[in-house]
Amino acid sequence: MCMAIPMQVLRMEGFHAICLDRNGVETSIDTLLVGTVEPGQWVLTFLGAAREVVDVETAEKVSAALAALEGLMAGGSVDLDAHFADLVNREPQLPVHLQHLIEGGKA
Repeated sequence: MCMAIPMQVLRMEGFHAICLDRNGVETSIDTLLVGTVEPGQWVLTFLGAAREVVDVETAEKVSAALAALEGLMAGGSVDLDAHFADLVNREPQLPVHLQHLIEGGKA
């Protein structure tokens, strides 16, 4: 399983963005996959590269999920409903490319 880390762009330096992670650490992130990003924008990063430009709401959801996982891994008690609020009381959704299997009666 891959987990993207949300980071906020501080500035561009060539093909790299200097970003701030949720712990306040500055990191240089390769932006060749997403192109030039502006200060203040959020990116999801994996293995030192920006994979997607996202809005602040998405970055906050991912950060909440990461905080929950870190808490569980540390042996703590975590309110999963609070950390995964966007998933509570929601039916699971199939990816678009699989929805035709259900709609066509093939399951």
